[in-house]
Amino acid sequence: MNEKLKEFNQYLKNRKVAVIGLGISNIPLVEYLHMVGANITIFDRREKEKIPEEGLKKILDYELNYHFGPTNLEYLTGFDIIFRSPSCRPDLPEIVAELEKGAILTSEIEMVLELCPGTVVGVTGSDGKTTTTTLIYEMLRKQGFHCFLGGNIGIPLLSKIPEMKPDDMVVLELSSFQLMNMKISPDIAVVTNVSPNHLDIHKSYEEYIDSKKNIFKHQTENGILVLNYDNEITKSFVKEANGKVIFFSKNEKLDNGIILDDGVIKICEDKLRRHLINTKDMKLRGEHNYENACAAVAATKSFVSVESQVEVLKEFSGVEHRIELIREIDGVKWYNDSIGTSPTRTMAGLKSFDEEIVLIAGGYDKHLDYTPLAKPIVDKVKTLILVGQTSEKIYEAVKQELEKQNKTIDIYMCDQFSEIVPLARKKAEPGQVILFSPASASFDLFKNFEERGEKFKELVNQLD
Repeated sequence: MNEKLKEFNQYLKNRKVAVIGLGISNIPLVEYLHMVGANITIFDRREKEKIPEEGLKKILDYELNYHFGPTNLEYLTGFDIIFRSPSCRPDLPEIVAELEKGAILTSEIEMVLELCPGTVVGVTGSDGKTTTTTLIYEMLRKQGFHCFLGGNIGIPLLSKIPEMKPDDMVVLELSSFQLMNMKISPDIAVVTNVSPNHLDIHKSYEEYIDSKKNIFKHQTENGILVLNYDNEITKSFVKEANGKVIFFSKNEKLDNGIILDDGVIKICEDKLRRHLINTKDMKLRGEHNYENACAAVAATKSFVSVESQVEVLKEFSGVEHRIELIREIDGVKWYNDSIGTSPTRTMAGLKSFDEEIVLIAGGYDKHLDYTPLAKPIVDKVKTLILVGQTSEKIYEAVKQELEKQNKTIDIYMCDQFSEIVPLARKKAEPGQVILFSPASASFDLFKNFEERGEKFKELVNQLD
């Protein structure tokens, strides 16, 4: 066992530990804390009947203290260490009061970064995180590394730390919520892009951007930071970088970095450009995915051979719910892009097709601006089907753009999610694609975008 982990385990024994939020990542955390002898109290703003059965069973089996409901944090007092879930803001008054009394605030993912003996690659961004993270993980595995995948995807990793060796690689997908207040950064940090997102939870766009910066702010001079040259915000991060910066771009012919040039991904070093792969040889489609591939190549170039990178890029067919082909019926292809939780994601989805599109959009309102989405819809979409809270916002933005361009497209508003698939089938013509890319979060009707995507696929697969 590594020394850091030994010290951490000894520190935890008999300490008063608060775990805020009994979600997926915190259940293995509770198991681990119980194993090392911590005195655990669980806090969750949900009422008892809404807590997952697995969590309640742990409380019962381990005889833990707990506080549930909207006022649960009133009892947050006298703790040595507080583990917050990503959905819990670090600046809640009850938490701040405990910190002022000397408590330590951390999270499962921050402890993984602190205690991991191997090399950690972290990926964040408004769009493209999961695809980029998965590509990096697959490239490292192809090269022969023993790898762990965690953060937003994979499994909670704190309990896996005892298994990790100095030569192992850990690949983490990190959200702005996980990065908030983070005091440690991965050895290799990737920022795919930054655009307005999660403004229903973050106090401002500036706070959201500052959260993203924590992925590299605490790196040493040995750190590597991979940035999108085409995104003004990520490009500006170079000024605050402590280590080596590698840019990727689809718009600029960089002297150094990874570029997409006329359909070919190239590695540029000292003005020499090396052909890596033609995007026609990749199963992934869409320029945004070619950007993700460039980011993955940049992040792994110090560890992975060109041959291994190319092999993965040829084999990788994408991650579920991301421009996922479900089936073809009567000459119409149906695509599930439920990951389209923001306008920028849906814009990227629209750009992936040359065919005429029937777009199904709308969902939970994260207080985002839909104006930028209007032009791509008017330019690329033949029929627009809207459902959910953001229907009216999207409709108004598109209507203004149609008036501006003096154009018309067919627009339909649905009251129920179950109506969208039969309507799309009725309106689509052979040669068109039906793209389900909501440009909105899923929480008005579903637990998450995965559940939403599964429901959409189920409805499509039920068609005769």
